[in-house]
Amino acid sequence: MHLSLPLPRALAILAAAAALLAPSGGLRAENSAAAAPAAPPAASPAPAAGPGQVENGVVKVFATMRYPDLARPWTKQSPAEVTGSGVVIEGRRILTNAHVVLYASQVQVQANQSGDKISATVAAVAPGIDLAVLKLDDESFFDAHPPLARATTLPAIKDAVMAYGYPTGGSSLSITKGIVSRIEFAGYNFPASGLRIQIDAAINPGNSGGPALVGDKMIGLAFSRLGGGAENIGYIIPCEEIELFLRDIADGRYDGKPAMYDELQTLENPALRAFLQLDKSVEGIVVNHPFRDDPGYPLRVWDVITKIGDVPVDDEGMIRIGDNLRVAFGYLVQKIARNGHVPLTVVREGKTVAIELPVSPDRPLVMPDLNGAYPPYFVYGPLVFSVVSSEYVGGLGNNAGLLSWLAAVASPLVIRRGDPPAFPGEQLVVVSSPFLPHRLAVGYSNPAGKVVESVNGIPIKNLRHLVEVLRDCRDEFITFKFFGRAAESPVFPRREMLAAMEDILNDNGIRNQGSPDTLEVWNAKPAK
Repeated sequence: MHLSLPLPRALAILAAAAALLAPSGGLRAENSAAAAPAAPPAASPAPAAGPGQVENGVVKVFATMRYPDLARPWTKQSPAEVTGSGVVIEGRRILTNAHVVLYASQVQVQANQSGDKISATVAAVAPGIDLAVLKLDDESFFDAHPPLARATTLPAIKDAVMAYGYPTGGSSLSITKGIVSRIEFAGYNFPASGLRIQIDAAINPGNSGGPALVGDKMIGLAFSRLGGGAENIGYIIPCEEIELFLRDIADGRYDGKPAMYDELQTLENPALRAFLQLDKSVEGIVVNHPFRDDPGYPLRVWDVITKIGDVPVDDEGMIRIGDNLRVAFGYLVQKIARNGHVPLTVVREGKTVAIELPVSPDRPLVMPDLNGAYPPYFVYGPLVFSVVSSEYVGGLGNNAGLLSWLAAVASPLVIRRGDPPAFPGEQLVVVSSPFLPHRLAVGYSNPAGKVVESVNGIPIKNLRHLVEVLRDCRDEFITFKFFGRAAESPVFPRREMLAAMEDILNDNGIRNQGSPDTLEVWNAKPAK
């Protein structure tokens, strides 16, 4: 997505940000408008795939999407019809990608060579690792469509692979052939990471959620391809990641994958090794900045992580899996974490120290992902407030000039991206839209994209706090101050703002002044 200056206009067209909700480089659903421990065996009760069984187990997924309108958070974007693929798994379920059904208001599946579509509901979704499970309204479908068997081990490099799905270019099942090119531990949708298998079999938009097979076993699910002119570089989510996801949702809730978020650097430079006074026998990865700086956190600056569990870590932060595979050591976090902790061995000031590092699925961010939710909002006079999400600012990354300008004016949209909250509950509150038409806004510059710093001198902590301050204010005037340079401070007469509310909402077709959470605050009695 390309945005153009000036900033208010650029942010006003963020309604087109549906494309930002897909994984980076992902296969958007077709729009019709010492060796490491071995992986645990996968629970796959299905028999090996026989002739025709694979085709029988692959379905086409139809979804009607209602993406958020990030510039008009009181509404949703127009319905968009998209298609993807899915595969039958045990438990009378369909497995597909999260981005195929995220924000879907209606889902249907259709079997190969069938003229019927069956309604489905999203039973579980994990946007980070891009997986979702569907349940069908008519489960008799599964009587004639048994699940595919999943491999219990990773494939080998150069194994022949077949990719099944319903990509753009036709309506019938597509089957392409290639080889396994690469296996690595890499980022999915920030901050989630996982194993990823690269294949050279052709996969395209619409293949998302379709299975890839080596021999008679499914080795993973197609989810992404490399763009930018690269050819035949596709990615699948391996069965090992699928098993983790299915075990996680067994209790009816997705908790996420534990991970460590410390900043690290390699130990390859001779000067760095000399500075740390390390023996030649020491190998590991250096802690550049611990995730937390409180005294109780077990990692410190310049610690050298030499082992995770009992597995040695090399100077590039890699570990070996079996004889021929080398991946980032963070891969083992999701496998050996127990009770929210992972055992590490570090060298600190020349001494070997064993620590238990706390790990978590959640990385607190002041600009978090929406993760399938719709943005909260509140309308006050001609102003529309919402919270800054990663999706809201994601489109800015395609416009270097805009990013440069935002940095020059010290906008939090740039300078705080990737930051954790400065205090519990912190949100950045943004004016998400241009002024709603009304004489109260005459003479002021368009504030779209401005982040609220204070109201009548009261620093704003989050959207609910903003609503509280506006609710409880009894001053004659309301003054808004925004973060950054080159930001006006508009002043409004409070009583006129309140009196104009109904007309402004009606004129703009806005049904409710706020989302349910903000209206709950607005309608509550002021604190005494």
